[in-house]
Amino acid sequence: MVAAATERHGGLDGLVNAAGVVAFGPLLDTDDAVIEELFLTNALGPLFLLRRVVPALAQRRGFVAQVSAVVAEQLLPGMAAYAASKAALTAADKALTRELRRCGVDVIDIRPPHTETGLAGRPLAGTAPPLPQGLDPDAVARQILDAVESGRPELASTDFA
Repeated sequence: MVAAATERHGGLDGLVNAAGVVAFGPLLDTDDAVIEELFLTNALGPLFLLRRVVPALAQRRGFVAQVSAVVAEQLLPGMAAYAASKAALTAADKALTRELRRCGVDVIDIRPPHTETGLAGRPLAGTAPPLPQGLDPDAVARQILDAVESGRPELASTDFA
C-alpha cells in the first residue's frame, strides 16, 4: 500500500482506519475465537498497520485517523469484549498522539455513537440490542475530515451531537 501510494502520488499523506467488527452478548457466552477476532481486527490490526505506514506518513507530516467507538467511553452490558477491543484502540491512540508527535504525525481518535453502517446487523456473535437511529455515515465522515483539517486529537461521542 505504501509503495503504491508513493509510486502513484509521491507519498502517503494520511490513513483513515475505519475497519472493525462487533459482537454482542455476555462475556461468559462469548467464544474465545470471537474475542480473539475482536482484538485482532479492532486493536492489533491497526497497530500492525501503523508500524508499516508511519515512516511514510512521517515523511509527509501526515495523519492517522482511527475510528474507535462510543463503547470505549460509554460501557454497556453485553458488549464487554467489543468495548475492551475498542478501548484498547483508544488507549493506543492516546499514547500514539504523544509518541508520533516527535515524527510529525498527527493521531486522531474518533469515537462516534452508533452509525448506520450496517455493522450491527453483521456481528461475529450474538444479536444487537435495540439501538436508537444511528448517525448518517456521510455526516460522520464530514466530521472526521473537519477534525483532520483542524488537527484535532480526538472526536468524542459527544462531539457528534
